[in-house]
Amino acid sequence: MSAAADGFRMPAEWTPHERTWMAWPGPNPTFDSPEDLAASRAAWAAVARAVRRFEPVTVVCGPGQSAPAAELLGPGVDTVERELDDAWMRDIGPTFLTDGQGGLAAVDWTFNGWGAQEWARWEHDSKIGAEVAGLAGAKTYASRLVNEGGAIHVDGEGTVLLTETVQLGPERNPGWTREQVEAEIHAQLGTEKAIWLPRGLTGDYPPYGFGTLGHVDIVAAFARPGVIVAHSQQDPAHPDHEVSREVIGLLRAQTDARGRAIEVVEVPAPTVLEADGHWADYSYINHYLCNGGVVLCGFDDPRDETAADIFRRLFPERTVTLVDARTIFAGGGGIHCITQQQPKV
Repeated sequence: MSAAADGFRMPAEWTPHERTWMAWPGPNPTFDSPEDLAASRAAWAAVARAVRRFEPVTVVCGPGQSAPAAELLGPGVDTVERELDDAWMRDIGPTFLTDGQGGLAAVDWTFNGWGAQEWARWEHDSKIGAEVAGLAGAKTYASRLVNEGGAIHVDGEGTVLLTETVQLGPERNPGWTREQVEAEIHAQLGTEKAIWLPRGLTGDYPPYGFGTLGHVDIVAAFARPGVIVAHSQQDPAHPDHEVSREVIGLLRAQTDARGRAIEVVEVPAPTVLEADGHWADYSYINHYLCNGGVVLCGFDDPRDETAADIFRRLFPERTVTLVDARTIFAGGGGIHCITQQQPKV
């Protein structure tokens, strides 16, 4: 039986959470110097503390790393030790589900290092989804689909956002058709309609560092049913100018699973065009909704407050907190990528 056949579905991120799960950076190719590792740990800890203001946080640490992690994380953040390769809990962790009757479940996707990329390690991370699901007491559904949490976004009412270069890419699911991918996604998430984006942001692909090959959660995300926030690169000098125009146009032509026309709220990209010697994929879309809060990527950029104001208007009942995410982006992701919600049942 699939999760959906058993009555489970993935709630929208804005529904109440039981807690947030994260993973602690350890030595690996992503953090390949003591200086990078220390900076990353400080950045991850800043996000954990920001989220902890609103809900419980549990950080999975490598063996023997809980004590030094706790010093940076500060009081009130829980830790647990498991073997890890990397630190992107959105992608390596489970996707949690509820059934509306007090039941908690989780999808344990197949994980292969974001398409078996040469810099990735996944011997341990491929097992973390099941480990975290077990720690949370969730019934686990194993999926054959190679997928990550940052590659999906749902509205909680039947619609899911996907990216062609991720789920349909030969690096992850060779031989799978669009229809097969959609069937598996719907069977596990309880969704009914998939909206496909053609690709992600330029900096999310080789040769630009530690990319995911097009995760949707840096490009577009539901703010509520029928409303999507979308990355808008407004400088024609950046290749994402055309990418974001195409995505925004596509989304505005779509309807959701309930037949509503999609409203798109454009969020201007930061003004910086390059970072670490390549096109920047800095994006405010990679935010995290927690109980009463929005933890928003900051870049010490003039557009930070513009983005914060947009999110304050979208979520007037939530406190918007900007956290510097430049170090996280240097590792290949953002705030959404390092957090994973466990919904309240």
